[in-house]
Amino acid sequence: MWAELLPVGRSAASGGYRRFAWNAADAECRAWFEQQARDRGLAYELDRNGNQWAWLGDPAAGDAVVTGSHLDSVPDGGAFDGPLGVVSSFAALDELRSRNAEFNRPLAIVNFGDEEGARFGVACIGSRLTAGVLGREAAYELRDADGVRLPDAMERAGQDPTAIGADHERLARIGAFVELHVEQGRHLAEHRPVGVASAIWPHGRWRFDFHGEANHAGTTRIEDRRDPMLTYATTVLAARKKARLAGALATFGKVAVEPNGTNAIASLVRGWLDSRAADEPTLAALVAEIERAAAERGERDGVRVELTRESYTPVVDFDGPLRDRLAAVLGGAPVLPTGAGHDAGILASAVPTAMLFVRNPSGVSHSPAEHAETADCLAGVAALADVLEDLACH
Repeated sequence: MWAELLPVGRSAASGGYRRFAWNAADAECRAWFEQQARDRGLAYELDRNGNQWAWLGDPAAGDAVVTGSHLDSVPDGGAFDGPLGVVSSFAALDELRSRNAEFNRPLAIVNFGDEEGARFGVACIGSRLTAGVLGREAAYELRDADGVRLPDAMERAGQDPTAIGADHERLARIGAFVELHVEQGRHLAEHRPVGVASAIWPHGRWRFDFHGEANHAGTTRIEDRRDPMLTYATTVLAARKKARLAGALATFGKVAVEPNGTNAIASLVRGWLDSRAADEPTLAALVAEIERAAAERGERDGVRVELTRESYTPVVDFDGPLRDRLAAVLGGAPVLPTGAGHDAGILASAVPTAMLFVRNPSGVSHSPAEHAETADCLAGVAALADVLEDLACH
């Protein structure tokens, strides 16, 4: 399975992946998922929000145990973030069948669509729509860098966009959701190959618009400039400093410039801030401080600053009894928090949810250098199989 997925959407130049929502690579990943389901005799289903499901047992019976993750990537992302969870889910089912496990509850494997938000700027779109966290009208307003609307992209890919929206009936079928994921950090590096998640830090994405004045780079005096690039650069440095002082995280990882000419002073710089903290008050205070620093610098530079919150996820504490049960099944596995968002975090408000992490020796993620050792991945499959057997067979 891993070998089949490895070349899909991979850039020859960077070695990273460009599997974005509703593009050709995404379609190839979706076809792979459907084939894996059919090869195992599972009932394949595509829901109204573009999420893929593979069912063992009757979905209508309720109290189902669901596992899975996502197959899309960030720009030039790694091979493990998302796909490891989906591949491990199919492999765990194979393992349980080899054990002649008898299922007392329906089991499903899911591939949530557009988890990374690389194309339309909002993370976890598939699970957010399903949970009602992202409304239909708001989803219809989302556009990619080329101005393509989300519903138009879905329609071009063969998905009916008129049906998207909250799917409470589907969520009511789920008794527990367990997502396996490569660890995005190094907490497990000196411990065991598999850990259990305790919580997800609150996090969000904010767009800063720095409005200046376009002018000639070679003829405009320094004192006459209203250069938004200067305000943007100062804001990036301020964000780093304030995050460090707060014990939090702040990253400007995406920028767009207009008119984007080498010999032109920019008229507009857009910078996207990703910020995360251990608690919501710290995160709110950090973003407010970054906004204040941007506005103060903008006043000096003659630049107007606007801030728009594009997405926000509050702190997620995973289901306590389920978390403890998983840790016990795995013989006292380490329990650790994470600063990364996941579909499991979106579903946690609606269904009992838990996560397993597979050791990442370098801690690198969202990069072609992302890696997990084969032995640790196999340990993850065994751990997921043990957990699913405990939940669905006993």
